[in-house]
Amino acid sequence: MTAVTGAGSYDPATTTAGGLHGELARLEAQAELSFDEELRVLLDVGVPAPLLELGAGSGAVTRRLRAALPDLPMVSADIDTALLAHAADARVPLLGCDAVRLPLADGSVGTVLLRYVLQHVADPAAVVAEALRVLRPGGRLVVIEVDAMLWGLADPMYPEMAGVHNRMTGAQRQAGGDRLIGRKLTRLLRRAGFGDVVLRPFATTNDDRPTEAFAAHLGPERLAPLVAAGALTLPELALAADRWRRFRADPDAWVMLLGLVVAGTAPGGSAASERSTS
Repeated sequence: MTAVTGAGSYDPATTTAGGLHGELARLEAQAELSFDEELRVLLDVGVPAPLLELGAGSGAVTRRLRAALPDLPMVSADIDTALLAHAADARVPLLGCDAVRLPLADGSVGTVLLRYVLQHVADPAAVVAEALRVLRPGGRLVVIEVDAMLWGLADPMYPEMAGVHNRMTGAQRQAGGDRLIGRKLTRLLRRAGFGDVVLRPFATTNDDRPTEAFAAHLGPERLAPLVAAGALTLPELALAADRWRRFRADPDAWVMLLGLVVAGTAPGGSAASERSTS
């Protein structure tokens, strides 16, 4: 989740407990948890070169993409240049810019990757339109997102937590974001003019990862800033902390997080021909 436009719901200093330092750690943990599954789907839908990672933030995914695809030319961009500076060790060109005003020529990019970005911007359609502008004919837009009502499954479930998590969705909406963006993505791409639009879900479970690794998504640290913002009470935060403690301590606890990958092809080429060259 990284900032790409001045009017949006993401502020790295207030996203999780611990301020910016805590958020940098959360972004690393988030990428570590699901990158393998994301990469599998990314390769399936096609990654024509060069790749523009739009909303790269701290470079948590940039570094993993560079390691997984060392021969793929790529550029990483974000409006928050202070956050983007943390991506310097990925050894890729970095662009400090707004997602709706990219300093790139028309048709100069093979793939645009938007990972956990559109849920935070006030005008997702404008970002998608700018991505289309810089994509060459047959290039690919790949969007990785969530939907708050399709987040996954947990066993045991704690029904009393539903209202707490709804507070996060509501706070993000008030700040100009949309945690229900997942269900809108295929229509968003088609309306922008993309063809060959596909949706590919991916899942991450504690069958393959330790339960503690899911703290980046399920732990109370993510909720703590909502108390200062007045969107959550201290008793509600204490409830979230207690239920997360119980869940971690349960040897039979099971969790699945669901993510969505939506990809579309820029007019003038085909997804099949582009995949063959990536």
